[in-house]
Amino acid sequence: MAKGKGQKVKRKLLITGSNGMLGKALVERLSKKYSIKAITREDADITDLNTITKVITKIKPDIVIHTAAYTKVDDCESNSIHAYKVNAIGTRNVAVACQRIDASMVYISTDYVFDGTKNAPYIEFDAANPISIYGKTKLAGEEFVRQILNRFYIVRTSWLYGEGGVNFVDTIINKANTEKELKIVNDQRGSPTYTKDLADKIDEIISRERYGIYHVTNSGSCSWFEFAKKIIDITNIGHIRLISIKSSELNRPAKRPANSVLQNFMLELEGIPLLRSWEEAVREYIEKTGFSS
Repeated sequence: MAKGKGQKVKRKLLITGSNGMLGKALVERLSKKYSIKAITREDADITDLNTITKVITKIKPDIVIHTAAYTKVDDCESNSIHAYKVNAIGTRNVAVACQRIDASMVYISTDYVFDGTKNAPYIEFDAANPISIYGKTKLAGEEFVRQILNRFYIVRTSWLYGEGGVNFVDTIINKANTEKELKIVNDQRGSPTYTKDLADKIDEIISRERYGIYHVTNSGSCSWFEFAKKIIDITNIGHIRLISIKSSELNRPAKRPANSVLQNFMLELEGIPLLRSWEEAVREYIEKTGFSS
């Protein structure tokens, strides 16, 4: 549509997985700045190259933010073919479509590309070594993006929570209201990240057009047990007892990295401000959603 004198034409931006937690946060954040096309699995099957290519070619976005993924970590172990189809082949297909229309791409990846053996936070230049099928499929997606495109952003994040999806914060609060005690893992460390804050930082990164791999999480780190304790403290649900346990006691199908804390090193190198603390972010989320007393 033609614009009047002095008005800029908005750049087109396509978001896959727009009905997920991060997808919704991105739509909310970016809709004023960009002409947004948000698609879900019902709109286009990313595992079908012809289908997703037709959709993306028709829209002709300047940027594609690819959030769609199969994220059920334990289910990936028993359903590896589907996990690779969605997370690896699906990502390749989106990258191929971006290449054909000369669009840049933002690929959302994960802390689970690391094995967790490092005794310090991981930076973007550390070697990946996933220990789960989920982590392997997401790393395969990263590799396709790097092989196919010249203009891309790979954004690794961790422990996401936010409006519009199942997440750890909501789960803890709901269980705390119905159960007397909760067993929570205390030997895995990471950085809880609010989807709103992640969406804000993705907006800033793509505005600067500085391509590459970025770690983007809220500042600081904790164990799942410490995360749960903070949630209970903020909501002031006093009658629940939290019990610290080891990961091995859960006997889950998929291994998790003991340390998946991501240092936002590329943000530091590029002079981009770091995100606020995870404690401040989770407090805002809880107060915003009306969980706090």
